[in-house]
Amino acid sequence: MDKIQHKFAQVNGLKIHAAEIGGESSPAVVLLHGFPEIWYSWRHQMIAVAEAGFRAIAPDYRGYGLSDPPPEPDKASFKDLVADLLSLLDALAIQKEFVIGKHFGAVVACLFARFHPQRVCGVITMGVPYLPISTPISSTGPDHLPEGFYAARWQKPGRAEADFGHFDNKTVVRNVYILFSLNLANYGSLYENSGFQTALKVPYRSMSETYNITNEKVEVPALLIMGEKDYTQKIPGMEDYIKSDQVKAFVPKVETVFVPEGSHFVQEQFPHQVNHLILNFLQITNV
Repeated sequence: MDKIQHKFAQVNGLKIHAAEIGGESSPAVVLLHGFPEIWYSWRHQMIAVAEAGFRAIAPDYRGYGLSDPPPEPDKASFKDLVADLLSLLDALAIQKEFVIGKHFGAVVACLFARFHPQRVCGVITMGVPYLPISTPISSTGPDHLPEGFYAARWQKPGRAEADFGHFDNKTVVRNVYILFSLNLANYGSLYENSGFQTALKVPYRSMSETYNITNEKVEVPALLIMGEKDYTQKIPGMEDYIKSDQVKAFVPKVETVFVPEGSHFVQEQFPHQVNHLILNFLQITNV
């Protein structure tokens, strides 16, 4: 952990924080967190990737962790996060990279691969498969989610604020992790800088965002890592979409691996297994 460096870059008018480890001339691996995470959720993977000869970069999105919030958090979008990632990589003089995304970070990773395919060597997603806009399962509005599902509740302004309003930021993060059967809230203090306003807008209130993309395929090599007990598979149609390999219609070069007993936070729950899968993919693909 002591070897991980912390940098700030001016990106699209905001100061964006990124944790980094590894040589600047080494192949770059960008790790994109989900909610309620920040860069710290990738600490195990960053060290393993760097020790294997890669350069690991884990940013906090705008409005998350140590990064500046946007001036109008209620207008934040997935497109903003993709644009920030491109500008951050340019600021770090990185022209080609592997992209790894967890939870809604998987959406950012896949969007980046679609908008900027020439920049991406390969994509790894965890907890969420690639979901093209044209696929019915990509609809994650409240009417398509299981009754009581937290994401459905939080999509409606005011509800998450009511859920969170009685607690400080550390308690909110701890309770969310407990909700997902983990208690890894020792970095909840980092939300004291950002709060949750942007974090609720992206992802939960940006599910219906539209994109001007004609080709919905991700053509680069890809790996999907799923915990066998990941709650994401409870979304109607999701388990069949993953296990029947329908995703290969849109990501032809994807391989899917299930981690036994793994939850939605599989990279923290079983870091050694996940690290092995990541490194194997990177080493095979980095030719």
